[in-house]
Order: sequence, then C-alpha cells, then structure tokens
Amino acid sequence: MDPLISRRALNRATLDRQLLLRRTDRPVLDVVEHLGGLQAQTPHTWYAGLWNRIEDFRAADAADLLASREIVRIAMQRSTIHLVSARDCLAMRPLLQVVTERMTRTTFGGRLAGVDLDELAAVGRSLLEERPMTFAELGRALAERWPESDPHALGQGVRWLVPLVQVPPRGLWGRSGPVAHAPAQAWLAGRSAPAMTAAALVLRYLAAFGPATVKDVQTWSGLTRLAEVVEGLDLVRFRDEDGRLLYDLPDAPRPDEDVPAPVRLMYDFDNLFLSHADRSRVITETGFASMRGFMGTNVMPRLILVDGLSMGDWTVTRAKGVSTLTIHQWEPMASLAEVEAEGLRLLEFLAPRDKHETSVLHGPSQT
Repeated sequence: MDPLISRRALNRATLDRQLLLRRTDRPVLDVVEHLGGLQAQTPHTWYAGLWNRIEDFRAADAADLLASREIVRIAMQRSTIHLVSARDCLAMRPLLQVVTERMTRTTFGGRLAGVDLDELAAVGRSLLEERPMTFAELGRALAERWPESDPHALGQGVRWLVPLVQVPPRGLWGRSGPVAHAPAQAWLAGRSAPAMTAAALVLRYLAAFGPATVKDVQTWSGLTRLAEVVEGLDLVRFRDEDGRLLYDLPDAPRPDEDVPAPVRLMYDFDNLFLSHADRSRVITETGFASMRGFMGTNVMPRLILVDGLSMGDWTVTRAKGVSTLTIHQWEPMASLAEVEAEGLRLLEFLAPRDKHETSVLHGPSQT
C-alpha cells in the first residue's frame, strides 16, 4: 500500500523544492536551472520570483546573464515564454517543440494553407539571422514572398517552426525594448547541449515540483502520454488525500508538514501556481476564484503566501516618488504585520529610490 502524504506535507515539500521555505545563496544560473526555468511572458516581473528565492539577490545579476546570453527568454513549457539557461534552451526545446507545434497549428495552421512550411522556416530563419524583428516586422517581410497569405499567420508560423528567443534590451531590468526575436541557434552560436529525454525532463520536474502525479508533469510541460515514462523510472510512490497516485525522487527532501513557511509575495506568473493539475497544495478556494476572474485577460494576480497558502494578493502604484504596496487580504491575516514587513522589503528591491508605503484592503484586487 502506497503511504499517504497530506496536502500540507505536499505544500511543504513543494515550497522546499521551490526555494521558498528559505532563500538560497546559490547563483542565479543554478537557481534558474534548478527550477526548470521561470515563466517570463512579462519582461520584468520574474525578477521578483528570483528575489523571493535568492538571498541578497540583485537584479543586475540576472540582467547581466540575459545580456551575455547565459539565460534567454523563449517559448518552452506550455508554449509560454520562460526564462531558461542557454543549456536548457538547447536541451529542452527540441523535446518541447511538439507543444509549440500543436498549439500553433491549431490556431494558425488553416491560415497557412498553400505555404511550404520548410521554405517558410528557411526564409524566416534567414530574415531573423540578419537582424532581430518583431512579429509584425517579420510578417510584413514574409508577405513579400507570400502576398496572398496573412502576415500575422506567417510570423506565427515561423515561431512554430523555428525556436526563437526574445532578445535584449527586452527583459533587462530598468530598460525596455521591442518584442524582437532571433533564432535560438544563431543567438546561442558556439554553445551546445544534447537533447533532453522525456525521462530526464520528468526527473527535473520532480526535483523542482514533486511529489506529483503524471497529470501534474503533463500540465507543467504541455507534453502528453508521459505515464509510461514515469512508470519506467526508479521513483517512490504516495497517495494523496484524494487517492491520487504521486511519484517522487527517492532522496528528495520532504520536510515535516509543521515546518514554518515564511510570508512570500509572489509574482504574477510564478510557476508555483501553474505547474500542477491539482493546485490545492498552494492555492485556496478564494485563490482559485481570484485567478478565474483574470482568465482571458492574460493578467494574473500577484498572490501572497501566508503559512504556505494563497491568502491575498498585492499591487504596487507609483506617484510623485512614492511607491505604495497595497495588500488585498481575502480573509483576516494573523500574519499581517509580517506581510507588511515583507512588502516593504520588496519595495526596497522594486523601487529603491522611492519613498515606501503600504496599505491594506479587504477582498481580491480588481486589476
């Protein structure tokens, strides 16, 4: 009989793997690789994800890695933009290519009828190797070759067929720039990494998110039919409170469920909240309702963890040299003073030159 693991024990194990029980002194690159990447479709909010996990984190440490091409922002898991190391980009993307293909073909495949996809890939790659372009620029350039086709679909077709990184200054701390793309192979020229197997990807996932079900792994990666892969690995097994079968690495840390969990103010697209089919290990019912309210807007709330669970969300406004962090508490927080203190520390990171204030409201944010 597989041993029972409680929801609270799952919470503590996941927080530990996610480096959220205590900040680490590991280098930024190691942390990014340990996490299997950070979802980073917004250009800057992921910096707060690293701040939550790394002791004395400086934004420049990550920005410098992005500028030197040691880390990149590219469509990976679930075909969403992730911040990953150059090594993981080259190793993981071939395995995850099918995810981007499936999702893009569903949306744009019919609008590319009559276009030779091999030629589209070759022409698109050549154009982007000459200089990085936005998809609008790329679509216009491709329309010169395929004038009868939808330029937007042509650009998205290249995104499907050619792994593309978003190039700096987009994503650099304190800077901005167009959403311009370059082929990953050209951007990372001189680097190489063997293609990752599905088994290796599962092990990486469990190291960062376990214990987990097969469906959890598939939710995180976007891949399907992983049951046979998981069953073939040397893993330990548990049953959760609902009877689901979970797998884990034999020697992975599984802290006692009573280990304290500090307050954390999470960024909007943190993978902690997006990488399990059953997210109840970290998200309360109120949290689910809050997130559902944002579905379809491509905006997500920034959740507050209290005792390891989502108990509120936060927003920041800036005016006349004052940055105000507003805490939206869904229910009365016993740790409100701790939340405010952590919020002030976060403001020191986000806006070090501003005056800092906090305010407290009841109920989820509306923006």
